[in-house]
Amino acid sequence: MNTQKLVYLALFVFFAFAATLSCNHDDDNTNITPEDTLAAHLTYLPASGQRNGDPAAGRDYLIYGNYVASGIPYNTIGGLLPGDGNVLGRTGDNANLPAGFSAVNALNGVRVVAPNCLQCHGGYINGQFVEGLGNSSTDYTGNQSGLITIADLLITNTYGQNSPEWQAYLPFRTSTLKLSEILHAEVRGINLANNVFAVLASHRNPVNFIWSDEPVMPEITQMAPVDVPPWWHIQKKHALYYNGLGEGDFARLIMASNLLTVSDTSEARVVDNHFPDVYAYLKTLQPPPYPETIDQTLAEQGRQVFNTNCARCHGTYGQNESYPNILVDLETIQTDPLLAEGYYADAAGYVNWHAQSWFSEEPHSAALVPKRGYMAPPLDGIWATAPYFHNGSVPTVADVLNSAGRPTFWKRTFDSNDYNYEKLGWNYTAETQGGSTEVYNTTLEGYRNTGHTFGDKLTDTDRIALLEYLKTL
Repeated sequence: MNTQKLVYLALFVFFAFAATLSCNHDDDNTNITPEDTLAAHLTYLPASGQRNGDPAAGRDYLIYGNYVASGIPYNTIGGLLPGDGNVLGRTGDNANLPAGFSAVNALNGVRVVAPNCLQCHGGYINGQFVEGLGNSSTDYTGNQSGLITIADLLITNTYGQNSPEWQAYLPFRTSTLKLSEILHAEVRGINLANNVFAVLASHRNPVNFIWSDEPVMPEITQMAPVDVPPWWHIQKKHALYYNGLGEGDFARLIMASNLLTVSDTSEARVVDNHFPDVYAYLKTLQPPPYPETIDQTLAEQGRQVFNTNCARCHGTYGQNESYPNILVDLETIQTDPLLAEGYYADAAGYVNWHAQSWFSEEPHSAALVPKRGYMAPPLDGIWATAPYFHNGSVPTVADVLNSAGRPTFWKRTFDSNDYNYEKLGWNYTAETQGGSTEVYNTTLEGYRNTGHTFGDKLTDTDRIALLEYLKTL
């Protein structure tokens, strides 16, 4: 029984840890509005200078590095986690762990199993693991702090609480208990990354990152859900996150997962030295190609529909690609506003904390700049990135393009093979009501599927052609 619960405990790390803050959050997926009425509602986001790095070194650090340097002792749990066939091709004791975990040395030298960025940024489509694909199967709906108690007993009984093993486990234990106390999602499949880092920041001194059991700022109370976007978008983005919140040095922004267990800013500086390499690696990632047959004649018709109606905000694709880095205001996009508005209200303390923190120090400063809108994302690999909208409220691209078809309550199997190749998204069943964590309920605040109704103006023929073209991206 204890063995089984330890496996669940390890999976809880998957839920409690969110590296998603490192992503450029995807949002709405086409934009069809007359030029003369749209211009006043768009804001161009300029680029910031970025540090250079070594992509090969970046991948190595991503899958082996101790940017999260606390966890459960390897000898306690390493052999209990279910394997995944070593999809990352790792060596040594890491070859036996699933992709979302790494065997690393804690700061005191004890070998521990810790979560890594692929907890959230590695996903499955058609049974195949894809690095950089957002994981849309996570479950934040339950409080599993009781599993920490199981780990406490095992580590205490095996090593004692005065042992190096306990000390190597303690930072992970402390932050995970706090996250499990506060974080709660209404449905399975969404991520609470933005909330995770706001919670962690609320218990860390912004100058030295030392943990405080008492909050240093008000803790957040609203949980804004997000769908984890693909990493391959980052190479085109001038600002990170769905609402363009992250500006400045991207490497420093995407290392925020270090807040889970960091001891102080001296450790953060060591991690920071590696993340230009990680950023360089992320820029090399490409989406998986659409695996089925594409009607090229129909796709060409769809390309014309796209370039006429969608390209101004989402860019152009092919030999002469361009991406405009446009933020669309809330009044125009009309998708659920909770995430964007939260940085002016409930999460405003986190923005202020960040501005006072080590993250904002020169010469590689990063900033959180709230904006009342959402970025129109690149659409590379859109076929594989269901569900859609920033909160994952729409199961297919076909439903994005026709708002009348969007289900109010819907349920999917969470089987990566249960995919609809024509509608581009997950197969689902429309339900009559919510109430279950397995049913996506779009009547809830933060989970609404409203807005982005530009596709409603298209004919059915144009929508079919547009879907065919989107398969080529």
